[in-house]
Amino acid sequence: MLRFRSSRTQTVFFLVVLLIASQVLSYMIVFNYALLPSLKQFNRILSHEVRLMLDEEDMLKQTGEQERPFRRELLAELGVSIYPEDSPQAKEFQVASVIDFLSEEMGDEVGSPTEVRLVLGAESYVLWLKVDALPDHLIRIPLTELTEKDFAPLFRNSLLIALLLIAGMWFFMRLQNRPLVALEEAAKKVGKGEIPDPVPEKGASEILAVTKAFNQMSKGIQALEEDRSLLMSGISHDLRTPLTRIRLATEMMSPQDDYLAESMIKDTEECNEIISQFMDYLKPAHTKDHQAVNLNQIVSEVVIAEQDKHSTDFELTVTEGIRYALGEAVAIKRVVSNLIVNALRYGNGWIKVSTGMTADNKLVWVTVEDNGPGIDKAQLASLFEPFTRGDTARGSSEGAGLGLAIVKRIVSQHQGSIVVTNRTEGGLKVQISIPTAKKKKG
Repeated sequence: MLRFRSSRTQTVFFLVVLLIASQVLSYMIVFNYALLPSLKQFNRILSHEVRLMLDEEDMLKQTGEQERPFRRELLAELGVSIYPEDSPQAKEFQVASVIDFLSEEMGDEVGSPTEVRLVLGAESYVLWLKVDALPDHLIRIPLTELTEKDFAPLFRNSLLIALLLIAGMWFFMRLQNRPLVALEEAAKKVGKGEIPDPVPEKGASEILAVTKAFNQMSKGIQALEEDRSLLMSGISHDLRTPLTRIRLATEMMSPQDDYLAESMIKDTEECNEIISQFMDYLKPAHTKDHQAVNLNQIVSEVVIAEQDKHSTDFELTVTEGIRYALGEAVAIKRVVSNLIVNALRYGNGWIKVSTGMTADNKLVWVTVEDNGPGIDKAQLASLFEPFTRGDTARGSSEGAGLGLAIVKRIVSQHQGSIVVTNRTEGGLKVQISIPTAKKKKG
């Protein structure tokens, strides 16, 4: 079943249906209350003349052809003529359309079964009569005052009016929906994490109310975003300052307390890391800063950096010639780094990182695989939620549970997607996909 998603298209479609129905009803009214009575009256007059002509035809048979009645001559002057049924002129009768209601009335008036047919002749419409009382003959009556040109202005004007109404309705609906289009664009920006400019408050009262509510919502979101940034900046500063003093004091402890100092330094570093994760997770998106970045280069740099930190062997496979990704290089580096750190934490000493591009060239992807215990399918859906770790399956409780949540947030800000599956050989496979930039390849 055909469905129209657009409100404007739906409205115009239903208005066109109503317009067509109105035109059909108008033609039916004109036909039944104006044209049909006129045709019936004309048919009665015509049947009277035909009956008199038949009476005179009987008179001709009695008096002879040399005495031609006056009425017969008058009908001949008007163009009424009689042709044998097998004459060449009678071929026009064969292609004419039968008019049932005229045939019935004509038969009643003439007193003999009659078939009335109508056809468009060379110059005008023509009525053909086949009367049983006049066997083997046909009567031809040209309707000289009824031509095809008489109906042309009616149909032409009706079509013109219909087209003007449709165009007017379409233009009107376009004006009505223009504020909705602006509202849609602003809503998309909010969905991407941006704060749009206030939408112009104009249009119908219903649309005006929705626009005002949206602008108020947008202002509220902007205020919350500013408060959140201010709060997180303050928390970061206020927490890191005493942590720095603690670390400084710890490093100044006596050598006898080295075992205690080492543990305290590790704790302060972990606190700093947790604060950084919170800041990264709450960092607002700026899609306008996205640009073409070389995904292969980013992945290679992150792998080299992680190899220097850890003794784990990495298997790196990059696909040459893939398009550049559209995004922020620093953010994408954080995504790849978090995935690798997660794989290092839960894997068993083997990590594979690979890149590629979809067949339609619209997405570039990165996969990070490990050979750890994998994760229970019931936990896959919540794996990227904040403060969630796959501890039950993976057997670790390190971190604040924000690493993969940060990955999901950044990928979402890049209009990308994440797919997590358990490898058949054992372990976890995470693939992120990011839209490509135009033209550039890496």
